[in-house]
Amino acid sequence: MRSIEIPQPEDRDWRYRIFEILPGAITWIVLFLPVVLSLISPKIAAYFIVAYLLLWFIRALSLNVRSLQGWQLMNEHKRVPWQELNNDLEDLVVRAKKAPKWHARNLDRVREYMMHSRIKPSEVIHAVIVAAYNESKDVIEPTIQSVLDSKYDPKKIILILAYEQRGGKEVEKTAKELMHTYADKFYYAEAIAHPSDMPGEVIGKGGNITFAARKFQKYLEENNIDPAKVVVTTLDADNRPDKQYFAALTYTFCSTEEPKHASYQPIPMYTNNIWDAPAPMRVIATGNSFWNIVLTMRPHMLRNFSSHAQPMEALIDTDFWSVRTIVEDGHQFWRTWFRYDGKHDVFPIYVPIYQDAVLSFSYRKTIKAQFVQIRRWAWGASDVAYVGYTGFIKPNNIPKYKIWSKFLRLLEGHISWSTAPLLLLLAAFVPHLLNPNLFFLNPQAYLVDQLPHVVSTIQRVATVGILVTLFLSFQSLPPKPERYKRRRNLWMVIQWVYLPFTTILFNAFAAIYSQTRLMFGWYLGTFDVTDKAVVKDVPKK
Repeated sequence: MRSIEIPQPEDRDWRYRIFEILPGAITWIVLFLPVVLSLISPKIAAYFIVAYLLLWFIRALSLNVRSLQGWQLMNEHKRVPWQELNNDLEDLVVRAKKAPKWHARNLDRVREYMMHSRIKPSEVIHAVIVAAYNESKDVIEPTIQSVLDSKYDPKKIILILAYEQRGGKEVEKTAKELMHTYADKFYYAEAIAHPSDMPGEVIGKGGNITFAARKFQKYLEENNIDPAKVVVTTLDADNRPDKQYFAALTYTFCSTEEPKHASYQPIPMYTNNIWDAPAPMRVIATGNSFWNIVLTMRPHMLRNFSSHAQPMEALIDTDFWSVRTIVEDGHQFWRTWFRYDGKHDVFPIYVPIYQDAVLSFSYRKTIKAQFVQIRRWAWGASDVAYVGYTGFIKPNNIPKYKIWSKFLRLLEGHISWSTAPLLLLLAAFVPHLLNPNLFFLNPQAYLVDQLPHVVSTIQRVATVGILVTLFLSFQSLPPKPERYKRRRNLWMVIQWVYLPFTTILFNAFAAIYSQTRLMFGWYLGTFDVTDKAVVKDVPKK
């Protein structure tokens, strides 16, 4: 079986390095393009900038429509009687009184294509791997409790608490206490410590959950449990599944024609502590939440991110997650895609996994932690080299047009991440600033002189999208804690003045930072765990 692992830095040849250089090189070229064009031909620069802005204006309208559609769909799926639908799926008979229209069509499809190979809902066992580093009991326990509180039989759920030995004695003590409290409430539960300094591993989540999953595989073998019927969900310490998550996942898994070749992606929503986080972090958390909603409406763009689920059978085939990257979640899609020669899809689960917005133990630490978190996400640009090298250089059986399609979408996504905020906000002023007397010297250059005004008009119209996000963000808020007064609602509106600041400083600069490091081979080899501070109902935080 051919290797699908990321090569170690010392094993990356010049061809791999070219692919690593590509995102950063294109980013810097695009950022300097308005300057270069303005010096060569201000009119061409103006046309380029207007075309770019109009493209993103159309994209923004599309994103707003998708966010509204996704929001409506998520709320509909939270109300679906999933357990009743699973009962129907068990016997292939429609009995649920409030079944959606697509339910009957799914049963017909299962009867036609899956009768001899299907897995029934009653046969499914869920495994939940909760990854922890040094988080406190106040963070981890609500996550376990949320799994227990699901509208699903906990005796069909296996709980694995994967914690880091390097996290110290306190997290080990917490793990043992939680196992003592909750172990008998699940089908099976175990706390597994990931040893420090494992050879060949970066310091990250991938090594932790992979070590736990390998031990879990032995448990399945010892108890004669078919891994094809086990669905594994990975959660961070602060991730709390919606009550409908496991029932919805069961239904989707059992109605997938080839579940071995599928991953399942719920919607990460950063709302657990949204009332407590500082205003800039609230803006970023809300934007990330609705971007995740939009992605569920664009299946061709959907890849594993944060919490996700995959059949144990497929995880065994891929030797679980990569231990050589700090972005093991998104990389798992590519890892599986190449293992199965392109026969792998991600199916959305339209219910949320509630997560924390960034909140550390001081404002300064929170700002730093937010940048570090997005910098880690932006390190997903390293997958450009993996996909390019594995797809175009190494032998495989995937049609080249499929590889090109995936590769270009991946590359474009990371280039837009690093360049779009800066170009949209600043590019319109470049031709005018570099040629302040152009209008007087050349009356034909009217467009250059008026470019900032044209762009300002487009941007004002585009702010309608912020109103859509603002409306949906209020709809998604959990109940306001009693420790906050009504004026906190006002700050939830005023906070959006931070949007240009957060978009550039955190999103664009973090992506530029990661891509530039990758370009020069300054690899990020440590998963910087985001602080999980907890605010309690006491006078002082």
